[in-house]
Amino acid sequence: MTTLKAGDKAPNFSGIDQDGKTHKLADYAGKKLVVFFYPKASTPGCTAEACDLRDNFHRFQANNYELLGVSGDSQKAQIKFKEKYELPFPLLADEDKSVINAFGVWGPKKFMGKEYDGIHRTTFVIDEKGIIEQVIEKVKTKEHASQILK
Repeated sequence: MTTLKAGDKAPNFSGIDQDGKTHKLADYAGKKLVVFFYPKASTPGCTAEACDLRDNFHRFQANNYELLGVSGDSQKAQIKFKEKYELPFPLLADEDKSVINAFGVWGPKKFMGKEYDGIHRTTFVIDEKGIIEQVIEKVKTKEHASQILK
């Protein structure tokens, strides 16, 4: 799926969050950034993942990390997801898939014997200089924070 790996320069993305605010890679210079891609807001696995990150948000802040969630959902869906679960980080509404494609997480998937194209649940940990430190492709939705904060 993704061809990006640890040591690569992160894509110079630009996306709009649930409130219409633009986020770019350059906005996070000097901080570590966790960009987590999830298939669909308010679904069980995505909710478990986002809530685990929320519950450990203080640990991320203490270690100079910013978090950014990304899916192909609309701004309206992202607002509902963020408000319902009190998520303390922005969620990009990447309806045109520009950020999703820049990170290479869109592609063929299989579910219950059917094949379709969709977002592969993947997390990128980017250092203060914009270099990818870690790519997590086997995300444990209920323990994701501990996969990142070792």
